[in-house]
Amino acid sequence: MNRETVMSYINIFAVLKNMEELVIVDNESAELIKGKNITIQFIVKNGPRAALMFKDGKAELKSGKHRSHITLFFTSPNHFNKMMDGDANPIPLKGFTKIGFLTGAFMKLAERLEFYLRADAELLKKPEIYKANTEMTAYAAFFALSEIANNDELGIHNAAGIPDGIIQVKVENGPAIMLHKNGGRLTTEKGLTEDPRCILSFRSMDAAHQVLNGKLDTYTAIATGEMEMRGFIPMIENMNPILDMVAEYLA
Repeated sequence: MNRETVMSYINIFAVLKNMEELVIVDNESAELIKGKNITIQFIVKNGPRAALMFKDGKAELKSGKHRSHITLFFTSPNHFNKMMDGDANPIPLKGFTKIGFLTGAFMKLAERLEFYLRADAELLKKPEIYKANTEMTAYAAFFALSEIANNDELGIHNAAGIPDGIIQVKVENGPAIMLHKNGGRLTTEKGLTEDPRCILSFRSMDAAHQVLNGKLDTYTAIATGEMEMRGFIPMIENMNPILDMVAEYLA
């Protein structure tokens, strides 16, 4: 796939997926979806399909096509990426009576998501913003890692060296993420497993923040002890070059 197409997968399955966390950590966002039961289907021609569901005060992103209240079509991956950057509008195919939610609450949710993911140095001085930014960045990074491993030519090459099994990623006092390698594909899931084949741990939230924002490369982080590897190390050694690619895509 070309870079624009890979980026469209990242934008949906790594960036937009953070809506799930946003409505948990941000009270303003939680209020925007309070009492709402609405699903937005995204269809990207020659690209990904996914549905973003708001129900019972929660958000959930699911891959594929689902029953929806609103369906948004994009003529190309580039069209979708431009929408994510605020430079283009989607083509609504369904849900004209729900457009108010799209132009109101959903746009505000998108603004709140950007507020956390792109917080500047001054905002990051606030502990609650720093924590939320680091957690969301971690989720975005490791969900993006799977999309790069499955769709980017160099990512596919590096992922081929990762044997089957689960890589457990843990951040001290922060999120836990599982990377599943199976049948030639990599998938990402939140949470802990009792049977990881290897473990990649960050010594602190600050260590995760530095690595995931491209301020510290994985090799230096390991050498200085900011990152630690345990278990079947070749899994992580082949994953780390893909992790370094994430910062380039999400910059």
